[in-house]
Amino acid sequence: MENNNRESVYSTKVRAGKRRTYFFDVRQTKRDDYYITLTESTKRYEGEGYDRHKIFLYKEDFNRFQQHLADTITHVKTELLPDFDYEQYERRQAEWEASLDEDGNPPPRPEAAESKAPKAPDAKETTTEETPTDTEEDMSW
Repeated sequence: MENNNRESVYSTKVRAGKRRTYFFDVRQTKRDDYYITLTESTKRYEGEGYDRHKIFLYKEDFNRFQQHLADTITHVKTELLPDFDYEQYERRQAEWEASLDEDGNPPPRPEAAESKAPKAPDAKETTTEETPTDTEEDMSW
C-alpha cells in the first residue's frame, strides 16, 4: 500500500503564542510536482492533542494567493488600523521564545511562598493586573 501522506520536502513553522503554530510545508506529488500545505495547529484547552486546519495551495494559485494575501494585509495595516503597533507581537514573541529552555518549555513560575514574603511596614502595596493580551495563553495572533 502506498503512503498518501507525502513527505515534506521543505518545512517551516511560525509559533503564534503558546497554543497556536502555523506550518508551511512543500510536498511532492507522485508525478514530481509540488504543492504547499498551510496548517494551523491549536492546542486544545481541554484534554490532550491539537486541532488542525489545512489549506492546500497548488502552483496555479500561488501568484493570486500571494497577491490577495498581501493586498488584504496591506488594507488592514494602512486603512483599518494604521496606528497599531504590529511590531509588538514580534517583540513579545522573541522575548517569549528567548525564555524557553532547550526543550521548548517556559521557565518555571515563582513559588507562591516567595510571592507572600512579608512587606516592610511603610511599604505601599502595589498590584499588577494582567490584561488578556498580556498573558501568553491569550495571545491570539
